[in-house]
Amino acid sequence: MKNWLMHIVVNAIAIIAVGALFEAVQIDGVVGALLAGFILSILNAIVRPILVILTLPITILSLGLFLLVINAITLVLTDLLLGSTFNIDGFGMAFVAAIIIALINLVLNSLIKDMK
Repeated sequence: MKNWLMHIVVNAIAIIAVGALFEAVQIDGVVGALLAGFILSILNAIVRPILVILTLPITILSLGLFLLVINAITLVLTDLLLGSTFNIDGFGMAFVAAIIIALINLVLNSLIKDMK
């Protein structure tokens, strides 16, 4: 449970950073980012594995790069579920945001791991 809460906070920090970098990503404050991080964590736990299994052949053919598309799809689903609280302008921006969020998550999770 504690790990999952940490992932929500890390996702929220990454979403805030992406919102600060690009005007095409709008977030309604810290609460909106935490809510988006919560929804994104749920989608990553439930929907993402299903999408990975369904798209396994194309993921293998692309040497895993299609996983970035799946991450972008989960961001678009988060956008659709949250409405005006979290908004991404288009799939292209969701793709770029997915890459940046993945990089920020990588850095923050490694820092957290080093602190333990």
